[in-house]
Amino acid sequence: MKPKIVFSDFDGTLTLGEDLTPTFFKILDLLSKNNIDLIPVSGRSLSWGHFLLTHLNFKYAIMEGGGVMTYKDKLGFIRNHYLVTNDEIKNLEQFSKSLIKKFLGLELTADSLGRVTDQAIELPLLSHMGIKSDVESFMNEKNIHHSTSSVHVNFWCGEISKMRAIDHFLACEREDVKLKECVYFGDARNDQSCFLGFDHSVGVSNINAILDDLTHKPSIVLEGDDKIGPLGVYSFLSDALK
Repeated sequence: MKPKIVFSDFDGTLTLGEDLTPTFFKILDLLSKNNIDLIPVSGRSLSWGHFLLTHLNFKYAIMEGGGVMTYKDKLGFIRNHYLVTNDEIKNLEQFSKSLIKKFLGLELTADSLGRVTDQAIELPLLSHMGIKSDVESFMNEKNIHHSTSSVHVNFWCGEISKMRAIDHFLACEREDVKLKECVYFGDARNDQSCFLGFDHSVGVSNINAILDDLTHKPSIVLEGDDKIGPLGVYSFLSDALK
C-alpha cells in the first residue's frame, strides 16, 4: 500500500536513541518526492513541535502524547490546538507540584517549561532512584493517567491518546483521507492505541524488546539490526513506494 499520510512516533522510531541521523532526512526526502505528508506523533513537548515546524518544515505535529496539535496557519503563524480543557491543564500543574514535593530529588524533564497538556520524567532518573513503581502508584492513587515511552514516563489529566489525536486531525484537517489509507510507525508502549486503531501499523525492530508486554501489537513487526528505528521506517517505505 502507498500511504496517503505517514504517522510516526518520534523517539526510537524516527530517531536512534534521541539522535537525528542521516536516515531521518532520507525519510523526509523520500516522502517529499512522493508528495506524502509525515506527521510526527510524539510524547515530546509542544516546544519540540514548534522546532519541527520551524526548522524541519513539517506542516503539522501531534505532541505531548496526543494532547496538542500544532500547525502553521495560512499566514505562516504557528497555532496550537489543545485536546484537553483548561481545568485539566491546571489540575496537571497542581499534581506536578505535589509529585515533586512527595519524591525528593525527582525532577521533571528539562523541556517541562515547554509542556502544556502533559509532563514527563526521564526513565534513567527513575531507574537511578529506584522509584518508578512508587511514582506510578502515586499517579494511580490520584487518578492521573500515565504511560511509558522509550525515554519517558509521561503523565496527564483528561482523555489523551495518540490515536484520539490522529482521529481528530483527520476529521478536522484531512477529511479527504481515510484512516485505512494511512500507516503508523512506532516502537513503544504509548503507541498501543495506534497499533489497535490502525489497519496498517509497523513496529520497527527495536520494539521486539517489549513486544511480549504489549496488549496491542503492530500488524507488522520488523526484524533485525538493520530495521531499528529510522532504518526500519526508511526500508519499509522504500519498498512500499517502489
